[in-house]
Amino acid sequence: MEEPAPGTPPESCDAPPAPSADETRRRLDAYAYLSAPERLEYLAIMRVFCGTLLADLAVPDVMAKLRESGGPGAELEADPLTARLEQLERWGNLLRGSHTVKASSITEYQRSRARYQLSRLGERIQRDADGVLAEADAAREVSNELLALVERGLRELADLVTEPGGIAPQDGLERVSTLFVQFAEFADSVRDFYAYLGQVLARYDLDSGEYQGFKELLLDYVEAITEDVAFRAPRISAALDMLWPHLPGLLDRLDAHAQGLAGLSARSEGRTESRVQRSRGRELADWEGLRGWFRDTDGQGSQVDQLRDATLRALQSLLANAKRMLRSATGEMSRRRDLLRLARWFGEAAPQDAHDIAVAAFGLYGARHLGIPPATDEVVPAYTSWWTGPVVEVPVALRERGSRAQRGRTASVEDHSAQKERLREAARQRAANRSAAADELCSASGRFDGVRLTSAALSLLLDLLATALGNAQLKRRAEADGNKVPDFGLDAAWSEDADLGIRLTVHRTAGARTLLRSADGDMLLDDLELVVGRTAATADGDAGETEPTGSEAAPTRSHTARAGGTEMSVS
Repeated sequence: MEEPAPGTPPESCDAPPAPSADETRRRLDAYAYLSAPERLEYLAIMRVFCGTLLADLAVPDVMAKLRESGGPGAELEADPLTARLEQLERWGNLLRGSHTVKASSITEYQRSRARYQLSRLGERIQRDADGVLAEADAAREVSNELLALVERGLRELADLVTEPGGIAPQDGLERVSTLFVQFAEFADSVRDFYAYLGQVLARYDLDSGEYQGFKELLLDYVEAITEDVAFRAPRISAALDMLWPHLPGLLDRLDAHAQGLAGLSARSEGRTESRVQRSRGRELADWEGLRGWFRDTDGQGSQVDQLRDATLRALQSLLANAKRMLRSATGEMSRRRDLLRLARWFGEAAPQDAHDIAVAAFGLYGARHLGIPPATDEVVPAYTSWWTGPVVEVPVALRERGSRAQRGRTASVEDHSAQKERLREAARQRAANRSAAADELCSASGRFDGVRLTSAALSLLLDLLATALGNAQLKRRAEADGNKVPDFGLDAAWSEDADLGIRLTVHRTAGARTLLRSADGDMLLDDLELVVGRTAATADGDAGETEPTGSEAAPTRSHTARAGGTEMSVS
């Protein structure tokens, strides 16, 4: 027979039938004594029976024990106590017992003949009720260390089952029982802790001390729980996948080794009073529940996912309480205590006084009319009814708070100092680059074809050249012999940058060729000669240079440059 793939659930046995409506009603009746008017006396009586094992007690025995304990039922006489015991028997918490009676009178015989013992359902309900009364408001610690033991137990069990020959039945029985006891304790502690956490989350009136404790509990303890569960859940799922194909054979070997009360149930088939609730881990449904805790097997989400969602809701509640406390600091405090005190006044007041309290508390006077003018383009006649008239938009502030005043503080002016500093630094950098380009042009003047200009220097030179040519004045020269085309000369055009202290002079010379080399490419100027120098103001501050100051100024320097194999004079 082929084994199923890892993670594939084996075929489960038939589930126990659901209880009928009569059986459900009978079990629920066993809880009736907890809500009866004499519930304190019933609790005292049930505690007397829970303090014994397989003992049936008569009315005198119960009466003596009640008086020894000194509880609420210590003053009960024989007849009321008998009525209480008979009622507990009808509810199913007690069972009639049979015992040989020795009595000195008929009345004593009748009372002693009726002996009672605790039923299984009554014992379980009383045990749960005592647990709730003892620890209802306490925060139960999560047994987080048990999760590591569950993971280790599953891995060891899977390794032993997959070995040749399998695991010894007694060893397997002990490991399975220990594993499910540890898991049940861990799961119960998680449920109890998050039930307590939900009780705290339902409160919206936490003071600062309670909020601080709740915050530390949530941020530290809950975070540690969820991180540990999220870390170990994949490991436990992997161990279960390894163990899952061998699980039916393991359960069969355990049943063959130790049937326990299951054998009694098999021999008493058909009799409902012999039903047996097996130990955890001996049924396939227990393993399916274990796997469903750590993995989504039915599309409804695993318990690990629910744990993560519950933690997220707790964090949201923490933020809600933080917002409420911040609003309290600004004057918007919770009025819960005031409202409870007002409700108590209403409950204790006479009808007329209650009306006066309502008027004083809620201001229930005559109707108030708010004078809000309609839109200017809507002219509403005076005879128009409010039912059919146009609706006037009421401002939100007036509708919610009854005031038009703006709330909150005015926003501060935005600080642009950092942006201004960046702009100043960029401007200084540009000025430095242009100044360096001006120095480069002055040093290269007269020998442009022999140097290679930078991009910044060429850009500055072209800007000055464009300005100079735009401001130039053409002068018509006399026609040469045999040349019918008029010849125009160019006066010494110039342009300057006062900030940089640099001046460009352009001369038109027939046959002259000026080559400008740069990183961006080469540029050839025909019939033009360029002279770059400092302005007069800069020259005055620099004793080593003397530059022209106008278009009529004579050139002060002469340079000879070679361009394309031809010498030309640059003045």
